[in-house]
Amino acid sequence: MPLFQRLALAAGFTVASLVSAPAFAQTKIDFILNWVPGGDHAPYYYAKKMGWYKDAGIDLNLEPGKGSAVAVQKVAAGANPVGLADMPNALTLRGKGADTVGVFNVYANSPQGLYWLKSSGIKTVKDLAGKKIGNPAGDGARTIWPALAKANGMDANSVTWVNIDANSKLAALKAKSIDATTSFYNIHHIFQKELGDDLGFVAWKDAGLNTYGNTVIVNGDYLKKNKPVIAAFVKVTQRAFAACVAAPNPCVQALIDANGALQFDNELQNWKLVEVLMSDKYSKGTALGILDDARMASDYDLVKTYIGLDAPYDVKTAYTNEFLDRSIKMTK
Repeated sequence: MPLFQRLALAAGFTVASLVSAPAFAQTKIDFILNWVPGGDHAPYYYAKKMGWYKDAGIDLNLEPGKGSAVAVQKVAAGANPVGLADMPNALTLRGKGADTVGVFNVYANSPQGLYWLKSSGIKTVKDLAGKKIGNPAGDGARTIWPALAKANGMDANSVTWVNIDANSKLAALKAKSIDATTSFYNIHHIFQKELGDDLGFVAWKDAGLNTYGNTVIVNGDYLKKNKPVIAAFVKVTQRAFAACVAAPNPCVQALIDANGALQFDNELQNWKLVEVLMSDKYSKGTALGILDDARMASDYDLVKTYIGLDAPYDVKTAYTNEFLDRSIKMTK
């Protein structure tokens, strides 16, 4: 299929409008998520269920992930051409030679949060000095923790990291085998339900660190060789996220249909919190999925200052907005 037809499909034209178009081969994309499927991933499953990726010439395979750092490493190595990862991790690992490029931002606000029990006496980030923080070994929070620690005037090495499975966080907190854990805001409702009045919480964005969060990243070499494919992928994905903001229920149902163990009400609440994370003046005023130049420069400086880069680089090589439809904006 000619490129203009693929892009037309990705931009929203119906299959019927191109019914006379010849058949074309599907390009398979193994897309690794940042973690196991949840409400924040609903748009990908919705677009796949609706056949939008297929109509754009893409055979999309969605793979569960094991943390942002792992996703960046796999995309950089070419094991997956496309992935989903926290932007500070992508910037940090690019300084170590990981050639990935951000093409669509999901979380315009940092999704990271710290959770603890109020009964432990912890009140602020500084109170975590000498404490144990539990989360998975590949979790992106570990990579950018030094920046949060320094922003709060504490030694990043003053805490002990404990390896635990993501599904064990709440149990470990309740058992007091850890003092705190990290989690994304889109599952805040689960912590609230389980911990009740003993819930201690601070959002990283309110504790001095509001970096870009989850962003679709692409292997740099793959991007150079497959620009039409990535252009189509981004346009379908942007369209899907806009559709899910407008009408979330069908999107969440598509997620449930593909991942039967999930509960609709829980993932719908997850998605509603995702909408909060997606919304800022750039996503609402410029384009849904935009990576603002000034914010990216600030994130780069933060990573360089607080985490360190093995090899400095021009931050503009780490992302592109060229595939976005500027007429599609965040509406909430």
